[in-house]
Amino acid sequence: MGFCYNPTMKNIYITDLDHTFLRNDLSISDYTKSIWNAKADDSILSVATARTYKKTVQFLGDVHINAPMILLDGSLIATMDKKIIDTKFISKDIADTIIDEGGKFGIYPFILALVDNNLNEAFLYSDICNEDQKAVLTRYAKDDNLQECKNIRAMDDNFKIVYMGEENLLRDLHKHIEDIFGDELKYILAPEAYVGCYFLTILHKNADKSHGIQSVSEYVGFDLNKLTVFGDNFNDVGMFELAGTSVAMLNAQDGVKSKADIILPHTNDEDGVARYLEGLKSV
Repeated sequence: MGFCYNPTMKNIYITDLDHTFLRNDLSISDYTKSIWNAKADDSILSVATARTYKKTVQFLGDVHINAPMILLDGSLIATMDKKIIDTKFISKDIADTIIDEGGKFGIYPFILALVDNNLNEAFLYSDICNEDQKAVLTRYAKDDNLQECKNIRAMDDNFKIVYMGEENLLRDLHKHIEDIFGDELKYILAPEAYVGCYFLTILHKNADKSHGIQSVSEYVGFDLNKLTVFGDNFNDVGMFELAGTSVAMLNAQDGVKSKADIILPHTNDEDGVARYLEGLKSV
């Protein structure tokens, strides 16, 4: 993938996927594709998501992306054609300690890890799962990277560790892990909208969407003042603080809306991102 445009002259649009660009059924409407793709000639377009490379590419099959993508909450920056720009890993030793400490709370995580430099990814999960985790796994049942583990251990290059469950349990676990590792790691505790539980994501301390934005900006060479970002959840706030314009969906968390420059009158199911982009034509 070549970046032969003059990025300093172009507007940049980077959108979150789930509950922002994707509809709740994980589809992207033809209308949204049309409006977004029409921007490709004169804008820099990308995504910033908690999703893996493989899932993101599946969702964006007919969507134009012409800059590196921010994936796995910022722990991976990569192009559509599998060029790795940056990675932020949790080491095996730290990850295994987190697993052991979580086990004291009776809960075991999902682990998203890199298998090789061709961007093959592993989704590890324990054979001991709670009901929320089981519900999440049903959504990935057709994926070929799922690995059930009798005694779950981390891999060498771990993108993130994710716990799903009841809010109070995860708050207690969050405090416990943070007491051990402090600011050596990054923690995201937030509602999980698809299943209706909470999730606790643990990442490298510099794995977030704001650092991802900075990596993409340095790689492409664009002006952050020309950047517009779209999001709905707390892992989007970092990029809201960097962008020239931050846009929250109508369905965004209240705490996210309070950080946004613009709150859309439309949800992700109402093609909010595309409606905003189409509205720019008349401004």
